[in-house]
Amino acid sequence: MPFRDRLLTYAGISVLVCVLVISVSALAQKPQNPGPPTTSPQQQTPALPEPEPRRQDRDEIVRVFTELVQTDVMVFDKQGHFVSGLRPTDFELRVDGQAKSLQSFEQITAGSNEEAQLSAARGSTLVSPGITAKGAVPLDRGRTVFFYVDDYHLDASGWSSARKLLSNFVEKDMGQNDEAAIISASGQIGFLEQLTDNKVVLQTALRRLSPRSQMVRDGDRPEMTEYQALLIDRNDFDAMGYFVEETMKYNPGLPREAAANIVTNRANALLAQTNNVTTNTLATLQGLIRSVRTVPGRKVLFFLSNGFFVETRRGDSISRIRQVTSEAAKAGVVIYSIDLRGLVAPFGDVSSGGSPDPSGRLQRASGGELTASQDSLNALARDSGGKPIFNTNDFRPGLGQALKETSAYYLLAWKPDKGGSSTSRFRNIQVTLPARPELTVRVRRGFFDAPAPAPASRVAETKPEDPEKEIAAQLRKFLVTPYPDNKLPLALSLDFHDVAGRGSFLSASIQVPGEFITFGPEGEKTQAFLDVAGAFYDDRGRVLSPFFERIVSTATTPEAARSVSPDVTYTYPASFPPGLYQARVAVRDRKSGKSGSARAWLEIPDLSNRQLALSSLLLGERTQPSINISNTVDDKTPVNISAGHRFRRESNLRFLVFIYNATSAADTKPDPAIQIQVVRDDQPVITTGLRKINTDGIIDLHRIPYAAEIPLADLAPGRYFLQVTVIDRISKSSASRRTRFDIY
Repeated sequence: MPFRDRLLTYAGISVLVCVLVISVSALAQKPQNPGPPTTSPQQQTPALPEPEPRRQDRDEIVRVFTELVQTDVMVFDKQGHFVSGLRPTDFELRVDGQAKSLQSFEQITAGSNEEAQLSAARGSTLVSPGITAKGAVPLDRGRTVFFYVDDYHLDASGWSSARKLLSNFVEKDMGQNDEAAIISASGQIGFLEQLTDNKVVLQTALRRLSPRSQMVRDGDRPEMTEYQALLIDRNDFDAMGYFVEETMKYNPGLPREAAANIVTNRANALLAQTNNVTTNTLATLQGLIRSVRTVPGRKVLFFLSNGFFVETRRGDSISRIRQVTSEAAKAGVVIYSIDLRGLVAPFGDVSSGGSPDPSGRLQRASGGELTASQDSLNALARDSGGKPIFNTNDFRPGLGQALKETSAYYLLAWKPDKGGSSTSRFRNIQVTLPARPELTVRVRRGFFDAPAPAPASRVAETKPEDPEKEIAAQLRKFLVTPYPDNKLPLALSLDFHDVAGRGSFLSASIQVPGEFITFGPEGEKTQAFLDVAGAFYDDRGRVLSPFFERIVSTATTPEAARSVSPDVTYTYPASFPPGLYQARVAVRDRKSGKSGSARAWLEIPDLSNRQLALSSLLLGERTQPSINISNTVDDKTPVNISAGHRFRRESNLRFLVFIYNATSAADTKPDPAIQIQVVRDDQPVITTGLRKINTDGIIDLHRIPYAAEIPLADLAPGRYFLQVTVIDRISKSSASRRTRFDIY
């Protein structure tokens, strides 16, 4: 029998009660832990701080003098294709001109589990053991993409290009398992500057971007541009002569020396302002890159700008660019700079107005303005192992090529010199293929190392005055960090449903894998303790509903505790009006001291507008090996709601969805139809035909339940999306929901 014909569907209240229980009482604040261990919560609710919308730029330098350093290298042929199959003997690596022997060598595919395990120490970070526990690394990891919008240096045309590029990526180019973030230099996006796979969040972040250019202009006559001020500061004869003579024309009788002082002061004031803007741009970029060190795997960052000038005399732009690329080496970030001005002719006229220039002196002096404004973008890209995307009006091909060419690379590990100097210095890296000169090698320019640490002084251990407050404070720190921590792997699902007379409920369900839970003796019992802290936030970052919970799990026997324990699931519901919300949770195992955190987004639709809408897709697992095709359900077969959305291949996935606001009239019932798709790698692997939903026996036609079951035996292990689309055949409207699940 074809697989698509084996999808079983059920509709009706009596059936749904035994399929997946979704009443508010079932979602009460009570952990679920099937099997021998038993659990009991103790609740208190401390206030949680609002997370910082911006990243703090802390002074961190990674020590690299005692462990291996990893350098990622890309190799291309003349057609721009990645060259695979190279051997360690093909490479020659030099650090500050000194040849280094390779301690290890791997060819890596970006987004793979192998990458998460082998490249935990990008660039100059310490090598770590990686994640080896079962289920800790997600299946089918996608690309990690950051868009850094330099809104300090964008004109109106650049803004239009940036919005078009970002919109196209989110709508058309973002892959099924990709995660992306949109960051602005000025911080105007605020709380939504987060890495996510939720397109609604990215679209909302994009709508918050507005022109905020701080490109400095001079108000005197003749008007002076930043580049012209830079030329004057560099004692350019043509630029200085032009502005001095024009100043004397506007001020008859003014001595030439006084006019020269006026011009010099104007240039100095203009450059001081622009230098502050450039410093803010690079400082925020450096803070962003530093914050993503904990994000596994290689990251691609697109720097969107109209370019800016590098000041050498009074500013520290060159030093800051080097610091940015050094941080990129440590964090595994490759930068691609995109000049949003597109295809433009070199600047050669006085476009800003002012007096005419019959002699052509200013035109000669300004001939290098375009190239000079791109120097910074070029350095950020090439020194981090990426490349600039210049002189094109269609940025999508360049973006696509960047994502493609960063999807595979070689990882070279080498041993740094021991000892080191007392100050941090920049280490230059060079990688060549002596026997293959026809190939192009792209590698990071280098990184800053760090001096050896001073011997740690012994500090007397002191016990905290209140251990409970100390634990709560530790968990709150996990909630406000820029990115989740997976030392204690967590799964978090965020689900929405509406209850008649009670409104919309948002439920955060947390699942802790049993193999990571530590049991120990507690008197005559063998127990494990999990402290759970969490909160809901709106799209502005305001804390709405904080919670703190202690879960106590008791094993029936010490032998049972030593075996793999069942997963622990905890659900916390809250009622909210329509809007976009995020849940953040953190869990700490008291016995092992390990902590982990997770977060998820969900949008609650506005049901008051009477438009068709769907609840979240609530997923469960039926563990029996097979099911007979019928229109009834065996009420004795248990189905557990899954917070982790991870299912065994030999099981069956069952989902429940509620259909809201289906159109009906006094003499007609609603006529909804449903289509179900299972998608992997953006390609449907299961697609059902459009099926009518039977509404007989359903009392509340504003909340029509529907459940279906999908056998998973014919699907390969990996990551999938379940997408459900409902069509109201009376109002000719439709609504969709999708959710991720893994098969192992």
